[in-house]
Amino acid sequence: WGLMRTNPRPTQASIGFYYPDDYPPYLGTQVNARNGSGGLKHWIKSLLDTKAQAIPELSPGRMLEVGCASGNYLHKMAGQGWQVKGIEFSPQAAASARANGYEVHTGSLESVDLGASELDLITGWMVLEHLHEPLKGLEKLHAWAKPGAYLALSVPNAASLEFKLFQSRWFALQLPNHLYHFTPETLTKLLKQAGWEVESVHHQRVLSSLFSSLGYLLQERGWHRLERWVVGRPSDKVRLYQLLYPFAWLAAIFGQTGRMTVWAKKPD
Repeated sequence: WGLMRTNPRPTQASIGFYYPDDYPPYLGTQVNARNGSGGLKHWIKSLLDTKAQAIPELSPGRMLEVGCASGNYLHKMAGQGWQVKGIEFSPQAAASARANGYEVHTGSLESVDLGASELDLITGWMVLEHLHEPLKGLEKLHAWAKPGAYLALSVPNAASLEFKLFQSRWFALQLPNHLYHFTPETLTKLLKQAGWEVESVHHQRVLSSLFSSLGYLLQERGWHRLERWVVGRPSDKVRLYQLLYPFAWLAAIFGQTGRMTVWAKKPD
């Protein structure tokens, strides 16, 4: 029914070779005790906080993060009163999260068994596209959730203008790590098949994949100086994202940004 897959793809036995210890998502989620800075910088950061934008206000309960990396989001939610636990594929990243006092199970969603968990909230930020069997993964999460629990999943949007423009050069394809490439329609169908009710699809107001994709294109054309300017240093990129936020906001209204978050519920 239109779900795009990577083919050929790594096996479950070999996929770990594509996730070295310095895989960027592991390094970018270290617990940061200074998350609460105020003023203009904090306001700008809140505009770009895709996780906060997607999750409504909920009373704290039991939460699971799938793909928690080194535990930064667990730390944030624990600070808001949630009882948190995580699942992490990388032993090193999982150990880092456990060193900060969090319950983290090492392994893939397919391999971990939490038993009767009765969870109130499950999150997975850019995780589902990495699974060999996403439907079974969603069914497993459904079994762990108590009736009325919520699920927040963020994935690249393969129906976006970014993908249409860049095709094989789209940064969010992330081959061969990303095994599936979802659109709002295919992800909604998959969630319904697993027993979840989709309440909303939130198109993230971010353009990070667009600039990285443009960098790929310029590099391929041999325009290395321009490519370095477009991709730039991390601090330059943050300033550029901030300047272009109005465009990202407009693109999100029309569902054309490269990332989306689906908010779903287990029926009562």
